[in-house]
Amino acid sequence: MSDRPKSRLPEDPSGIDQPHDVLAAEEFAMPMRSRGDVPTDPIHEPHDVLAAEEFAMPTAGVPASSSDGLVDPRTLIPALVIVGLVLLLLRRRRHVS
Repeated sequence: MSDRPKSRLPEDPSGIDQPHDVLAAEEFAMPMRSRGDVPTDPIHEPHDVLAAEEFAMPTAGVPASSSDGLVDPRTLIPALVIVGLVLLLLRRRRHVS
């Protein structure tokens, strides 16, 4: 009789009693990055600022402040386009009649 209890697993075909199945990750480890791979940041104060924090959206109910107090010319563009279309239509109407 043998001193070893019968195992349900088959015997190792190589006949080696010591553990010998090594994971490839343990056998061929990836090299670690050295500190010299990436240069350090020359700016020491915090400088990664979100655009939302730097240029905040205006809140509702608060009037937009204008630096010179004049009307923004971009607000006049739709009115000028409408006036131009009306004048164009009136000119065509006069020439047709």
